[in-house]
Amino acid sequence: MKKIFLTLVLSLFVLTIQAQDINLLPPTKTGGKPFFETINARHSERTFVKREMPLQTLSDLLWVANGFNRPDRRTAPTGSNKQEMELYVVCDTGVFFYDAKQNLLKFIAQGDFRIALGQLHISTNAAVSIVMVADLDKSSIENARISSGYISQNIYLFAAASEDLGTVARGSFNRDDLPKVLQLKNNQAVVLVQPVGYLK
Repeated sequence: MKKIFLTLVLSLFVLTIQAQDINLLPPTKTGGKPFFETINARHSERTFVKREMPLQTLSDLLWVANGFNRPDRRTAPTGSNKQEMELYVVCDTGVFFYDAKQNLLKFIAQGDFRIALGQLHISTNAAVSIVMVADLDKSSIENARISSGYISQNIYLFAAASEDLGTVARGSFNRDDLPKVLQLKNNQAVVLVQPVGYLK
């Protein structure tokens, strides 16, 4: 009974974060709106209502964006299956790396670093911002830009399939500060930032 209660609590709240890794929940792989309704609902949204994202929703979002849907293949394609793209999550309390293989958010830094995302009028009320990072040892920046487009569209479709989420892809961010906040290596480059937030 205690385990069931704990699971329910974790599924309701997320990102009241302490300095630790977060085990994500198994993604929901059934249900949702019909495909054509989802495509019809897809749009960019820049105005959000401040609201925390449940752990199940965040788990589903990250899996849809760039998780593993087969043992060695992801939900978003890459040229020659290079899998050069990784995701980072920035929220008002910290920064995390999405370990898709382990279905885990790895803690990077505690604090509010959203100023590095740029355009605070958009990112401040977003529940999370997804940062797409390329490993340039695996592929070129040109290929990474194409790959980030697939990931971005997955996020758009996830938001459109929900009743109350919105998102927008952003190429403008603090190019000096954001890599430092994410603690990136020299071979890594930020390609795209995509806030996701609630519309009501």
